[in-house]
Amino acid sequence: MEEKKQRIETLVEVLNRHAREYYVLDSPTISDQDYDALYDELKALEEETGHVLSYSPTQRVGDEVLPGFSKHRHKARLWSLDKAQSLTELLAWHERNLAFVADYNASHEDSLPPVSYVVTRKFDGLTVNLTYGEDGVLQTAATRGNGAEGELVTAQVKTIGSVPLKIASGDVLEIHGEALMTKEAFRRYNEEAQVPLKNTRNGAAGALRNLNLAETRRRSLTAFFYDVGYKEGKPFETYQEMITFIEEKGFLTDGFFKQASTFPEIEAIIRGIEAERESLDFDIDGVVIALNDMRTRDLMGYTVKFPRWAIAYKFEAEEATTTLLSVEWNVGRSGRVNPTAILEPVELSGVTVKRATLNNMDDIRRKGVRLGATVLVRRSNDVIPEIMGVVEGGKGFTEEILPPEVCPSCGTPLILDGAHLFCENTLSCKPQLIKSIVHYSGRNAMNIDGLSEKTVEQLFEKRDLRDVSALYHLTLEDFLQLDKVKEKKATKFLQAIADSRHRELHAFLYALGIPNVGISTARDLEKTFGTLEKIRHATKEELLSVNEVGEVVADSILAFFRSPLIQAEVDRLLEVVELKAPVEAVVTLNPFLGKTVVLTGSLTMFTRKEAEEKLLALGAKVSSSVSKKTDYVVYGEEAGSKLTKAQELGVATLTEEEFLQLAGEQHG
Repeated sequence: MEEKKQRIETLVEVLNRHAREYYVLDSPTISDQDYDALYDELKALEEETGHVLSYSPTQRVGDEVLPGFSKHRHKARLWSLDKAQSLTELLAWHERNLAFVADYNASHEDSLPPVSYVVTRKFDGLTVNLTYGEDGVLQTAATRGNGAEGELVTAQVKTIGSVPLKIASGDVLEIHGEALMTKEAFRRYNEEAQVPLKNTRNGAAGALRNLNLAETRRRSLTAFFYDVGYKEGKPFETYQEMITFIEEKGFLTDGFFKQASTFPEIEAIIRGIEAERESLDFDIDGVVIALNDMRTRDLMGYTVKFPRWAIAYKFEAEEATTTLLSVEWNVGRSGRVNPTAILEPVELSGVTVKRATLNNMDDIRRKGVRLGATVLVRRSNDVIPEIMGVVEGGKGFTEEILPPEVCPSCGTPLILDGAHLFCENTLSCKPQLIKSIVHYSGRNAMNIDGLSEKTVEQLFEKRDLRDVSALYHLTLEDFLQLDKVKEKKATKFLQAIADSRHRELHAFLYALGIPNVGISTARDLEKTFGTLEKIRHATKEELLSVNEVGEVVADSILAFFRSPLIQAEVDRLLEVVELKAPVEAVVTLNPFLGKTVVLTGSLTMFTRKEAEEKLLALGAKVSSSVSKKTDYVVYGEEAGSKLTKAQELGVATLTEEEFLQLAGEQHG
């Protein structure tokens, strides 16, 4: 038994080291397959012996649902930062610092060093405060809260692969970081999600405040660390020394810590950060400028709200105030009825904003939003803006927002499920049906080219299209009845529908619109079960054995195929659709096997989908963003920033012709 415990401790140390190399250093020294083998060995030994270390990598993730949040009092206060909205305000702050140091040095023998700063990016995520004990083991993780007290989110933070579970430190310490959802993780999540996220910040905040750990893990958070708020033992003399400590202890940073002593240097760094902002894989909303010398910081102290020795310079405003005129309720493909705010038009980041997101009634009540109120609107990621709250002191009469009792489209009584309202009339509720048919026709689904939302809406209104299977019974005459559809276009529609009668199982599964089942999960289901019948009759245990299928996805699949109405519709579809038998892929050794490839530009030799399918068949992973981990970038005409970034990082780039040659094919 003792020998097995020692093996467990060795495996934990080895796996944690490899995790740091992968997530923090971006230089893995072991293959995923070898890592998984060690992980499986560790898990088996832990189950056999019952000996589980608190910092074991097996403790990172779970599918359990937690009962609730507990409060956590921070050892040291987490301060907000004062904000400079202009370079003039920032210059005034800098000059006050110069005056403070000059006045101190004129009246004291122990002079302070010349003013110098460390400039960092200001992340647009959610602050987390991690506590490590004398043994270096992660004890707790908490949100910022009110600065003195936050909420415990230890289990949620442990799902973040870049967070070390144990560090080489003998001092109790608290370290501050920002939990983020990268743009790539945001894109991947929304490709799979039944209800897409609005922006990366909400994605991160929702993940950390989610009691369902499987959902937290699905959002693939990362965290950048930048400050030690409390530490026993020898204090730091400079911020630069603190940063070195943070990096040496294995915490992930974004690597951007620029030193500046003069205002022109600060301004130049700010301009550089603004210029690169859009190319980053994570959101930032400004710059933080902090004094480097810790003794100077201590002497300058704090106001009631802020430290005097640091300030945040905010980028061009992405927030504005306006009046909430009304609320419009819309039905989505899942039947969820969502509120949208109709606003008095306001200019925001160069765009006239008239509509904004209101997530649900709980969100409306929590923020105190009312009709006629003056509200704060925030725009992020070029998506529909969101109402963040009500501005105090707004004028005029306000009125409570009341939820609808019946579906705004079909009049069916709504049901409340959690925080959301739903219309259960999936068969004849117009918005649900139209969106379901458009989804069914999508490129990654049944690939019925040209069947837009406007076309389907006309089919609903003029040809009484009431279910997906009815698509296969449409005639030339049906299409000719639509506006702006002549015989040539009608024939194309019919041919596209005919072509969709022969599709792969994963495409059909994705087309059905099973909640929480994206194209990647559909491929995994196809690979595991092989036939639709096996999936329809699979047990929960069988579904959970599929790669990346957790409790939420398994329950969604079971509930979907349990519905008699859905079963009948699937049977009708199977009368007109022939599912291609999955071919057991035999991937031979090739240059793309196990590699990460990014496609960019306008491809001329094949469509983007054909290129993706070709790469998947070669055993490659297709990604949408370029990083140090990218192996190849295949580019077509008018390739832009992705090609430029690949060249800057030294990533191999291939033309379409070079790609085909390397893949062992000849074009033409």
